[in-house]
Amino acid sequence: MDSILEKAYDAEAFRNTAHRIVDQLADFLKENQSGEAPKAIAYRPAQEAYAYWESVAGQPQPTEDLFGAILAQSVHLHHPQYMGHQVSPPAPLAALGSLLDGLLNNGMAVYEMGMASTAIERVVTEKVAQQMGFGPEAGGVLTSGGTLANLTALLTARSVKAREAVWSEGQAQPLALMVSEEAHYCVDRAVRIMGWGEAGIIKVPVNEKYQMRADLLPGLLADAEARGQQVIAVVGSACSTSTGSFDDLNAIAAFCEANGLWFHVDGAHGAALAFSPRHRHVLSGLSRADSVAMDFHKMLLTPVLATALIYKEGRQAYRTFSQRAHYLWAGQTEEEWENLAKRTFECTKYMIGVKVLTLWQAYGMGLWEAYLDKVMANGETLGRLVEAAPDFELALRPQCNIVCFRYAPDRLPPEQRSARNARIREALLADGAYYIVQTILKEELYLRVTLTSPHTEETHLRGLLDKIREVV
Repeated sequence: MDSILEKAYDAEAFRNTAHRIVDQLADFLKENQSGEAPKAIAYRPAQEAYAYWESVAGQPQPTEDLFGAILAQSVHLHHPQYMGHQVSPPAPLAALGSLLDGLLNNGMAVYEMGMASTAIERVVTEKVAQQMGFGPEAGGVLTSGGTLANLTALLTARSVKAREAVWSEGQAQPLALMVSEEAHYCVDRAVRIMGWGEAGIIKVPVNEKYQMRADLLPGLLADAEARGQQVIAVVGSACSTSTGSFDDLNAIAAFCEANGLWFHVDGAHGAALAFSPRHRHVLSGLSRADSVAMDFHKMLLTPVLATALIYKEGRQAYRTFSQRAHYLWAGQTEEEWENLAKRTFECTKYMIGVKVLTLWQAYGMGLWEAYLDKVMANGETLGRLVEAAPDFELALRPQCNIVCFRYAPDRLPPEQRSARNARIREALLADGAYYIVQTILKEELYLRVTLTSPHTEETHLRGLLDKIREVV
């Protein structure tokens, strides 16, 4: 073997380097989780970052130095003042599951290429389905993110509910679905990918809590049918991305059952609350859905990407795709749970279930319950602090760990009010001590936080409000 190949696969060299890297990562975790690290993000403009990495790319350096630079220039999710996007700080053992996945590199398209991970995937999806309240006939798959899970679910809905055999014969009649105007953009994207066009997504207005107005569904369905469209599905949000609002799933389910429509729940963020006895009541009606998407990486301490797509009737997953691939499997039409490529977009994919099972085996589901209860309590606390502050304004009372608010010490026209809060967000990004984002609600800009760090305490939340006052 060539010497460079021997070096690349040297087990002892890997052992030694890995020990040093784990020490480096453990120090990073300790510094961030304790709040000793000065910043949640050390922001630099994109062109500046590109110039740096373009200059060092290909230059020999120790792996620890490379990783150190990456750590310094990345967002620190484990920092108690990280309050940005909907990604939870992974539990360290789950990250080791990613290391195992990366080293084994078992693709999982067919059973023989992922024996352990394929069986683990079935165990994980069945336990998730049970936790959501589904019966023994439920099942599902793990896939790469909520966007792909939602698209897959809607393809299944089309296969089950469309009058035409679209997968094999193409589509002639205009199809459509109904979804909250506050739903994640990936639902709109899925409709366009499926070729339904802009008219294929019927946006349902929301109430003052940014929840879908289920009372409008009958009229919207009648209007669509009058236009010659076949509505096949309604998508409920649990919860919406911008505000963390939970749609009335029971009301949507009743409508879908009465009209023979597929009911899909985009629970990428909030469906994880099925693992919290204290908070699962916000998901009432979830078990009446035909399909549910849930991200492990948003609220369940798992590295990205890790998403469960659960079906009330597991056999429906086989309706989504139907293709011949003799080089992968002998039986073309059999419902073989062990050959995952029959039910997912991916042929090769991560060993997603391994990361989930790693946490279960080490801590049980109590870890998730404790985490969910903590971040939900933080959302309630920040909402209370904002509500009590005369110079701040809540968009709505938080329903989860997503909180939308703005700095409003005086009365300004809407445009000036939005511009001021946009400047605050930019100043916070440049400062780096706190990392938050922003959103647009009813054409006005609000500051938005997602409280995902279990190390965030009330002092950090008070500190955020003080920092906003400081940077104005």
